[in-house]
Amino acid sequence: MLKIKPELLGEIIISRQNPATEIIGKAIRRRPVNDPQQHLNSYRYKSYDRLVFTADPDTVQSRIDTILAYEKAGRFIEKIDSAVFKFKKIVSRQHLYQTEKISEFLYDKKQGLKENVLATRMAGFKKPLYEFIGLKLQSYSIYTDDIDLFENKYAGPLARDAFFEYNYKLLDTISINNRPTYMIYFDAKRRLKRKLRGVLYIDCETYGIAKAILRVKNVIDITSIHYFEYEQEQKLWFPIKKTLKITKGNNKEDIRILGETIKFDAVDSKDPNRKKEPSDYVYLYSEAHNFDMEFNTPVTIYRRGVDIEIKDNAVNRPDEYWQRFRPDSLDTRSLTTYMALDSLVAKDNWEQRIIWGRRVINGYIPAGAIDIDLRQIFKYNNYEGFRVGFGGITNNKMSQIFRVSGYGAYGTKDGAFKYSGGMALRLGRFSNSWVGASFTDDIREIGSTSFATDKRTFKIYDPRPFNLTTFYNYQTWQGYIETRIIPKTDSYWQLTRSRIDPKFNYVFMQGQKPYTVFDLVMASVSIQWNPFSDFMQTPDGRVESEKRFPRFAFQYTQAVSGVLGSDFNFGKFDFRAEFQHKFLNGQITSGLLQTGIASGDVPITHLYSTSPNSLLKDGILQRITISGRNSFETMYFNEFFSSEYVTLQLKHGFTRFTLYKSLKLSPMLVTRFAWGNLSNKDAHLGFAYNTLDRGYYESGIELNEIFKGLGITGFYRYGPYQLPHFDKNVSVKVSYVLNLF
Repeated sequence: MLKIKPELLGEIIISRQNPATEIIGKAIRRRPVNDPQQHLNSYRYKSYDRLVFTADPDTVQSRIDTILAYEKAGRFIEKIDSAVFKFKKIVSRQHLYQTEKISEFLYDKKQGLKENVLATRMAGFKKPLYEFIGLKLQSYSIYTDDIDLFENKYAGPLARDAFFEYNYKLLDTISINNRPTYMIYFDAKRRLKRKLRGVLYIDCETYGIAKAILRVKNVIDITSIHYFEYEQEQKLWFPIKKTLKITKGNNKEDIRILGETIKFDAVDSKDPNRKKEPSDYVYLYSEAHNFDMEFNTPVTIYRRGVDIEIKDNAVNRPDEYWQRFRPDSLDTRSLTTYMALDSLVAKDNWEQRIIWGRRVINGYIPAGAIDIDLRQIFKYNNYEGFRVGFGGITNNKMSQIFRVSGYGAYGTKDGAFKYSGGMALRLGRFSNSWVGASFTDDIREIGSTSFATDKRTFKIYDPRPFNLTTFYNYQTWQGYIETRIIPKTDSYWQLTRSRIDPKFNYVFMQGQKPYTVFDLVMASVSIQWNPFSDFMQTPDGRVESEKRFPRFAFQYTQAVSGVLGSDFNFGKFDFRAEFQHKFLNGQITSGLLQTGIASGDVPITHLYSTSPNSLLKDGILQRITISGRNSFETMYFNEFFSSEYVTLQLKHGFTRFTLYKSLKLSPMLVTRFAWGNLSNKDAHLGFAYNTLDRGYYESGIELNEIFKGLGITGFYRYGPYQLPHFDKNVSVKVSYVLNLF
């Protein structure tokens, strides 16, 4: 007979929480313990990195296609398409491209991380393309808030706000290095064109990452895998290897890769007649192996101002050196790649073409030991008319320790000849320090503000001088020192003596004494400081390998009277700050703050005019010109002058989208503000002008790169300086963006 027997059961708790969420939460909280850069005081290791651009010959269909054309009489052969057949023959012998690199990584918690490139080799080039070495194809660490993959940023799966970006799912528990790990899949919550997904293998005890697989599948298919090894003494998973594979994706869109816009058809195109092309088989593969690790041993990091330093002998390492560090010997295809591409590049002179292209972008044409200055060949403005000339500077074929520069130009309207000449001697190679002297007899726009450290700009078409009428002639003796000896800065120190001759109706009153021509002796220092950017030191000089914001510029100028016949005594301080934030969805917000203060006896030639860019003409259509980069588009030339001013510009660019077929828009909202004040107004005689003490406002929209770099902008002027007639406040301009990278 069965009897009921009461039994006390234990409490059963059913959790509604996703177990993967709890695991990821612990991994995020334990980042300071598991991230090597936070856990360790110092470390060092060497790394061998190899990248190939290739295809698997076994997957390429070996065939010769016959393309037929039909007529009433029947069919006949039009042509033989053997592209895929030839492609297979090539990739069976060699890779399409390859490069190798050996580096030593040094890390100190106080000094940060630095990479010393010990050896580098690029197929076909005696000297590597240093810009490529500075590219971040993969993130260095998996613990950062942002993940880099092939020049795009994605939210990190262990970022502080990761739960806002990703969903997580626990798949399994597996063993890595004889340690149990959770296998967790993550995927983006939001529907984005560029979204990251993947799998994290997280240690069940330490919650450190033992392996990470990152995947982006869109226009291109990217797979990045990070491998780690558990260091028992350090209780830490340390990276030992990472791979990157990029293949053709599944969307028919254009994409920007390595600064270049590339268009191609999708692999899964629905066109039934589409046949596979060579590009369908091609992929990029990179593999980096870390070895010789040392932890918490003293590390000395020299030249901390640069994040990557390429040693002078890195480009000339013998084969014996490479064999010491390669995990495996190069196969026949790899060896053939070097020989074939070295011969091809030398035959077609590609190395010299690249050097030529770099200099053209900066406004020079190489001609032996001299680079011809493109800026001096032809110009136009309302004062000089057509300005024709010739100029140049010696390059390293002449000498690496001194340079000579100069130009001459003639204005057809003013009938005057302008010229400049100078020379400089290099004091330090690493700091790129030069000391030089020059003499210049030329003209300059009044009230213009420029920083001596600004990079030399070259414009194929610069419309602004077309509208300028007020210039002054300056005859200047100059001595200067330029250097990068201060980390993450460019600085320019100069002493000048100038004779200033305004080429318009102007008198400057100093007390009771009028001046129409005057002499100035000035000392100045200009510093460009980019504290958050990464810099790379190459045998050819220093390169900003990754531009980051904010960026700051400082400049101070002091004019001294009574020295070498100088007439006036005044001081000027200028400051500029640039800001930019790129959102993960592709939108960009940027800002520019600029201010200046001039005190003392300052002539109008050296005051501030805050970059106006509008013609004093009736009708909107008559004022249409090319828009400036940071100009006030509704402000008329010579309308305002200030001895102290501040300007603020804010821009927000939306993601580029297709409006209709090939018509694409990149809308950008812009607003600008300026305030200024002018002291000693009665000292400036000759023409009428206004001040900015009530604040100047304009806002508008830019639609850039609508067709072949051309776009259109529209701005409206409002606030205290709004003009009575509506059309006078409206500015419509044509924009032009030239993408050379």
